[in-house]
This record gives sequence, C-alpha cells and structure tokens, in this order.
Amino acid sequence: MKHDWRTAPIDERLRATLAFLEKLTLRPHELGPADADAARAAGASDEALVDAIHVAALFNMIDRLADSLGWDVPPFEEFSARAEAMLASGYALE
Repeated sequence: MKHDWRTAPIDERLRATLAFLEKLTLRPHELGPADADAARAAGASDEALVDAIHVAALFNMIDRLADSLGWDVPPFEEFSARAEAMLASGYALE
C-alpha cells in the first residue's frame, strides 16, 4: 500500500476512502457529494469518512506549518525509540 494504494491488496472501503482523501488533499476544488457517495457505495460509513477527513486535515495543516516554518522531522530511529513509551502513555507530556 505504501507504494500504490490503488493496486494494493486492501479492503475496498479503505481504497475508496483513500481516493476521497487524495482528491480532498490535491484537488479540493473538484471534491463534491458524488465523491462521498462513491466512498459510501464501496462501504465506507459517514463516520469513517469524517474521521478520515479530520486526520487528513490535521496532517495537512501540520505538514504545511512544518514546511513554512522550517521544522525538522526527527529521523525514523527517534520515533521508533519513543514508540513504546507513547503506546503506554499516549502523547501527553505530563
């Protein structure tokens, strides 16, 4: 899926949701109710689409902030080293 979600062996609901999100991200001016209808026809629920939209919107916002402000993204090894603690306690920095 990492290389091509269109041909990856994934559930059709996920494939339809990814198609919806791609258009939302790359061509939002083309997105309309027919796109949500297509995802629904593949079995995606409204709740799943709303969740996917929220995740994509937040990721896109953070990505644009990082690009515009020159934030560095830590290397994979740093994320990996922190993963166990994050899974145990979540993202809270308390």
